[in-house]
Amino acid sequence: MSEYAILLPGDEDAWAQSSAEQREAVYAVHREFMRRLEERGHVVTGGAELAHRRHTRVVNRGADGGVVVTDGPYAEGAEQLTGFYLVRTDDVEDLLQLAGLLAGEDGPVEVRPTTSGDPS
Repeated sequence: MSEYAILLPGDEDAWAQSSAEQREAVYAVHREFMRRLEERGHVVTGGAELAHRRHTRVVNRGADGGVVVTDGPYAEGAEQLTGFYLVRTDDVEDLLQLAGLLAGEDGPVEVRPTTSGDPS
């Protein structure tokens, strides 16, 4: 089985302002995605919803070789990585079709092989 990361973009500020009903509708889509993954033999090995970018810390090397930590995301912009899934599968074409459930108003999702296992 190969492992794939499904990267989920989103507008964090719009999400923060969404109603409980709007959030529940999004979570329902994710529950359906998970149900179908399991039903079709895909294995979720990890994943998470990420906290708002305002909680991000960026770590870099300073000129003296020391560590420099700053607040805020490395990449600016309304659209950020808001979550991810790690999925092991033998059927990437089916996984791609299922990932289509998660594509929507925030744009396409990205499905990328990881380097663990054989990313065919």
